[in-house]
Amino acid sequence: MTAPANLPLKTRRADIFFAVLFAAFTVTSLISDLLPTVGVDFSQPSSNFFVQSNYWYAHDADVLFMHPPDWMRIVTGLSAFVYMPFYVLLVYCLLTGRNWIQLFAVIYATMIVTLTGVVVFGVEFFGDPAMRTGNPGKFLAFNLPYVLVPLLLLIRMRKPLPFTRRF
Repeated sequence: MTAPANLPLKTRRADIFFAVLFAAFTVTSLISDLLPTVGVDFSQPSSNFFVQSNYWYAHDADVLFMHPPDWMRIVTGLSAFVYMPFYVLLVYCLLTGRNWIQLFAVIYATMIVTLTGVVVFGVEFFGDPAMRTGNPGKFLAFNLPYVLVPLLLLIRMRKPLPFTRRF
């Protein structure tokens, strides 16, 4: 017995949407998460575009990110060295309809919700007051998509052979 054929990409608009978002996440992982992981100091303005981008974000929305404790560097390291390559693979699988990505997408979404949704948001809203930004609206505007999109991906990948039927 053979598996049913995948739907053509043009009928899987949600997959195109996810591919675009995760391609953008690839870039943001490279710019935002690699720098604190390797110890680049962006606590002051810089003429370097990447350092300045991180300074702008951290200064305006996320003090914790500007002076990351060791555990936060582990979180950004996961993003830079594990999630970023996964994003590239996920984009490929979404565009080509590779059903085997389903389990890995579920594992990824669970990790993101746990690490970003619980740990990072928990520290921002309930943790050490010195680490809070004082601007939860900006923090949410920048970070909520990084939790909501994986949750939506989890919903997208909930059925066996996700590319063979509309969800």
